[in-house]
Amino acid sequence: MNDSGLDRRGFLSLAAAGFGGALAGCAEPRTESSIEGNSSSQIDRDNLAEGSTYTDVYEAVIDSVTQVQVFGIEDPLTGEEGQGQGSGFLFDGSYVVTNEHVVSDDAEIDLQYINGDWTSTRLVGTDFYTDLAVLEADHVPEAATPLSLSEAYPVVGQEVLAIGNPFGLEGTMTKGIVSGVDRTLDTRDRDFSYSNVVQTDAAVNPGNSGGPLVDLDGNVVGVINAGGGDNIGFAISAAMTSRVVPSLIETGEYEHPYMGIGLATVDRHIAEANDLPEATGIIVTHVEPGEAADGVLEEATMGGESDPVPVGGDVIFEIDGEPIPDRHALSTYLELETSPGETIEVDCWRDGTETAESLTLGSRPSAQ
Repeated sequence: MNDSGLDRRGFLSLAAAGFGGALAGCAEPRTESSIEGNSSSQIDRDNLAEGSTYTDVYEAVIDSVTQVQVFGIEDPLTGEEGQGQGSGFLFDGSYVVTNEHVVSDDAEIDLQYINGDWTSTRLVGTDFYTDLAVLEADHVPEAATPLSLSEAYPVVGQEVLAIGNPFGLEGTMTKGIVSGVDRTLDTRDRDFSYSNVVQTDAAVNPGNSGGPLVDLDGNVVGVINAGGGDNIGFAISAAMTSRVVPSLIETGEYEHPYMGIGLATVDRHIAEANDLPEATGIIVTHVEPGEAADGVLEEATMGGESDPVPVGGDVIFEIDGEPIPDRHALSTYLELETSPGETIEVDCWRDGTETAESLTLGSRPSAQ
């Protein structure tokens, strides 16, 4: 490579062109003599198909969606130095939003826009608990304008488009609907859950991570962070992104509220074992010593091996007057409505009696 005089960006451009050529070479060339009934093999590229509403959204958004190339990271399969890639989108000025799991503190991160422009970046901030990260680009094309986060709460059945670079195929768009809202997404390699996640059936694949899930007005409904297969993809909601990203830009980090409890959603078995009036709320299964709930809330004890149901702990059913029917509601309320240092009013069942406790929220411990 050194003998050829190609720099890294040149090599990547040629590699991409070669990949496209290999795909095109899978079929025999269609010549004039091989196309029966066609007087010309020349496609008129000025004669564009009519397209659709989705085409209009794509054209309005695509200049602001970037491919993220990460160099100098360790290949998890070989242990050798390699590179990764994902997606991102212009958010404010020269700031670009992507996923925390796409980038790396000690890696070199470049962006490529749909017009072919490359730019280097610096990593501004990351948040492990929402899988969000912010880059600052050295160059932004004139046609690229910041995308807006949707101010409307998404609803099931709403049409959405996932735009990004699955498998490195730049400028890809897939269509779907919002399949679910307010999900709490468990992670395989992280000992916590993502809150207020949007579920979609729009096709999401490796390389889409960090790209936008947009509505038909081109507003960002969520930041794509995972594909679960079987037509299930997930995105960190615009509501969550609007809280976290400005803080990452300003300080490089974001503090999450923390109660310091383990919990379980109350089902019929837990309700019966604890003589609860109905199967709703969350039961406190563990109180972390030294954290906010220590000395305020009471934890349950677990039943025997034959009946491992938590018994005797506080069962939270409201916070600040808001119903908390399950763990999803608790997670969403804490993340979107509270901040560390704030005092919340916790209404719960304790030993068969309603009680109210004041609890001052702490900060979630650093994941590093």
